[in-house]
Amino acid sequence: MKILEVRRHSIRSAGGDHLSQSGIELAQKVGQGIGPFNFVATSALTRAFETAVAMGFAVTEQNELMNTYGGAVEREAPWPMPYFHYSEIIKQEGAASQYAFRLMDYYLGILERVPQGGSALVINHGGVVELGVVACLPEVDFSTWGESVDYCEGARLFWDAGRFVSGEVLRVKA
Repeated sequence: MKILEVRRHSIRSAGGDHLSQSGIELAQKVGQGIGPFNFVATSALTRAFETAVAMGFAVTEQNELMNTYGGAVEREAPWPMPYFHYSEIIKQEGAASQYAFRLMDYYLGILERVPQGGSALVINHGGVVELGVVACLPEVDFSTWGESVDYCEGARLFWDAGRFVSGEVLRVKA
């Protein structure tokens, strides 16, 4: 079994690119309860990279695919929405679906670099988290997963025998 943890970045300064002090503190708190990770990937945006570092993890790679999903996807899947709505949108096979499955392919590439029994952390953004997660778990009923991800929230996905077998939503307690 391998584990892929996908999380949204932490709190940034109003209108800024960098994490705020409260964002650093939140990421540190969350980081104390997770890991270790064999591989850490973030979007190429500063706030995602800084979140991984504040959590206590060195970044293995950054990928612009996870920065944002662009206008066509935004029109089909505007953030924020509950996981369930994203799962219904990707069934329509439009731009959001194509983007979600590109994310899944990227995640599969990460898992190929993680040893059996290992884990990886991915930090990206609201909407990107949900789309990638629902693409990886097409059989899951997301009606119980709740609203969109807040800061440092996301999902833990379990990979076994060549496929994602299950997942769990990750929420941050106040």
